[in-house]
Amino acid sequence: MSNGVARTVPAEPAPFVPLLPYQLADVESDARFRWCCWARQTGKSFTKSLRRILRGLTRHRNQVFLSAGERQSRELMTKARQHCHTLGIAHAFMDSEYFAGTRFKRLEITLPGGIRVIGLPANPQTARGFTGDVLLDEFAMHRDDREIWAAMFPTLLRGGGELDVASTPKGPDNLFARLRDNPRFEHSTVTLQDAIAAGLDADVDELRLSMGDDDLFRQEFLCEFLDESAAFLTYAQIAACEDPALIVRGVADLARVVADVFVGVDVGRHRDLTVIWAIMSDGGGWATRAITELKNEPFRAQQSVLSDLLSLSHVRHVCIDAGGLGMQLAETLVENFGRQKVEPVQFTLEAKSAMATRLRIAVEERRFRIPVDSAIRNDWHSVERTMTPDGHMRLTAARTGAGHADRFWAAALALRAADVGRAGPMEARACGPLSFFREGAW
Repeated sequence: MSNGVARTVPAEPAPFVPLLPYQLADVESDARFRWCCWARQTGKSFTKSLRRILRGLTRHRNQVFLSAGERQSRELMTKARQHCHTLGIAHAFMDSEYFAGTRFKRLEITLPGGIRVIGLPANPQTARGFTGDVLLDEFAMHRDDREIWAAMFPTLLRGGGELDVASTPKGPDNLFARLRDNPRFEHSTVTLQDAIAAGLDADVDELRLSMGDDDLFRQEFLCEFLDESAAFLTYAQIAACEDPALIVRGVADLARVVADVFVGVDVGRHRDLTVIWAIMSDGGGWATRAITELKNEPFRAQQSVLSDLLSLSHVRHVCIDAGGLGMQLAETLVENFGRQKVEPVQFTLEAKSAMATRLRIAVEERRFRIPVDSAIRNDWHSVERTMTPDGHMRLTAARTGAGHADRFWAAALALRAADVGRAGPMEARACGPLSFFREGAW
């Protein structure tokens, strides 16, 4: 079921798209099945969207773009529209809703001859609903990749359908990683150094130092399929909890929510983020409802954001990191709103182990839904487990420019808040200072 309004876009003559040699080779390839493992920021989505538009016009076949989530789908289709403008291809664009078990945004470009380019967030239902050549964009990040593959692949059999699979690596335990050994595919791997050698303007050393995480740099820019044996959560486990249809906004949006909300707050200041993670009941599990990230914000501003949040009656329980930097902030919020609503949490070895284990169980059982977001995915995956000499589990994460597993711990605190806060009815409600007015006899 779909509805939407098409908008015709006039052609703009500018028939030139500058391409680096590896991009040109990809666009001009006539391989039916093509596998591309390219580093981040090397023009992967730019090149693939151009390739599929040109192949679609040449072969007179519809093109289906399946992305990891709605935001990624919109970005990819934006690039496709830019190609149409640059090449002077008249086209119409439509933004509509599509129902396939749940509601998704369907983005569609109509090209000359009635050829359609359809952009969708990937799941087994959307993969089954259309026929044409297919682009699996960032396939290593797709939830239910085997089910998507099983639903999509038969659609290629009619008319000699073509398939492009493109991604950066996300561990060895996914279908994208296994396809690198499939002899039926033409393979292309482009690291950041390869791209620079081909003419890309970038500084390897600057990127490596700015990222501050050697493992992530090797994965995102050197195209390495890293061993996940030390990871507390694998990429496959995280991807299984990602929901392409999940809409997550900032915590200010919670004022319009009427259901009970539970919140976790991991506190940072200069080096780390302050992450506020809010969840709501979702049948038998929990869905992420809002996330706000504060970087280099003074504690006064952080307290203001949290006070506005805690003033909402349907925010049932908040667990806040009360160690180190968070101690004063937690104490102030407890004084203003009470321990019934605000729970300071000291990050002891036992507390961290209990919270992390609770979150991992929810992830393994697919009872904790999160948005499709590379920052969240890499943050959660950064947590590693080691064993202490006395047999206890220790959880560590590298401190990088993107944080210090702040999103992971905020989510774990939110789940703890839900377990504590739903145990009984609310016994206190936060409000402003009380005032009394006397009129007549009492």
